[in-house]
Amino acid sequence: MQRWNRRKTHLHLLALLFLLFIVLTILHNEHSIRQIQETPDPESRRQEASISYVKPNVLSHRNGVPVEILDRFSKCNGTKQYSGRKISRDGRKSESGRRKVRSARCDVFSGKWVFDNTSYPLYNESQCPYMSDQLACHKHGRSDVRYQYWRWQPHGCNLKRWNVTKMWEKLRGKRLMFVGDSLNRGQWISMVCLLQSVIPADKKSMSPNAPLTIFRAEEYNATIEFLWAPLLVESNSDDPVNHRLDERIIRPDSVLKHSSEWEHADILVFNTYLWWRQGPVKLLWSAEENGVCEESEEHNAMELVMTTWADWVASRAIPLKKQVFFVTMSPTHLWSREWEVESDGNCYNEKTPIELESYWGSGSDQPTMRIVEKIIDKLSSAITVLNITQLSEYRKDGHPSIYRKFWEELSPQQLSNPVSYSDCIHWCLPGVPDVWNELLFHFL
Repeated sequence: MQRWNRRKTHLHLLALLFLLFIVLTILHNEHSIRQIQETPDPESRRQEASISYVKPNVLSHRNGVPVEILDRFSKCNGTKQYSGRKISRDGRKSESGRRKVRSARCDVFSGKWVFDNTSYPLYNESQCPYMSDQLACHKHGRSDVRYQYWRWQPHGCNLKRWNVTKMWEKLRGKRLMFVGDSLNRGQWISMVCLLQSVIPADKKSMSPNAPLTIFRAEEYNATIEFLWAPLLVESNSDDPVNHRLDERIIRPDSVLKHSSEWEHADILVFNTYLWWRQGPVKLLWSAEENGVCEESEEHNAMELVMTTWADWVASRAIPLKKQVFFVTMSPTHLWSREWEVESDGNCYNEKTPIELESYWGSGSDQPTMRIVEKIIDKLSSAITVLNITQLSEYRKDGHPSIYRKFWEELSPQQLSNPVSYSDCIHWCLPGVPDVWNELLFHFL
């Protein structure tokens, strides 16, 4: 009996050792696989080594003469294929490695639109002297004004209630600047209309339309400004009026032309998106001596530009403790078949929001969103992303369509077919951009 117990003990010990051997073998194999996965193969290393990197936002001179500024008359002396060079970063780390979640209890960007003709609109279109004819839909013939009465309601919580006086107090002694394209200009006009009514006529002013346009409120020693910079970096499209060009040329490695204006602001609201959906872009690097451009598809070009912008934010905005917001893409509604199967229109004559919460149209480019997310994730938690994309996706009814001023004369053929010239990109005011500003107020 004792002999059997000793033999049984030996068997248990051998089984335990065998089990331990199997576990160690598995762990070793997993570690080896992980090393293989994490270690680039020689070919990857060679490809990585062959990529050249450009340090961004460096004042460039050639033979002691500053590099010329791009304008609408700038041309490429030739074009070659994109070389694959990248923008280098100087290794600055973010504070936490991830963006801070500003509201852990509630995602204010997830919700639904609720009809509310008691609290909305927050201002009257005709009583805002700074309203744009591009966005004044009722003035230009839109009789259905239901688009003005929708309130954004997050799931499980509420946005801070809009308060004009509190917003002005947040802005007292400060410069709030919107930087970007015509969609960001629409958000700027919305903010001016939301705030201007409480300022006496002799205590407010608006500068003439220019690359930098400024609304000033003397009582609060505050300004609300818009800087036209549709591609964020220097480009030949930086004229706020004459920017419809056949060839788009950018300096992918420099925001210095625009940052010389925006670096003095206290609160910055950036956007860029729509101009990256218009085909290939010409890259004219600051160090290029012969004026030869590289042609790149839009996603590569946008990633270069966003990295250059992020370099400025990391080196200047964060150390100076500026408040920086980035507004995600504003969706378009160009194809009604995306929300109404077998239809053949666009946003024209649409009068109600989309109710399907999972709706996602082609007007929002997800690869572009991933580029933005990847780059902003590497920045400090001081950056706040205003994720307006999904909530704006629902608002197929919120665009001007034909109810706006068009700068070019419309042909008889267009006039006979309203769908052909409907603006399904910009937004009527009062309307969707007011909610974007309510979100900005919520996070300030």
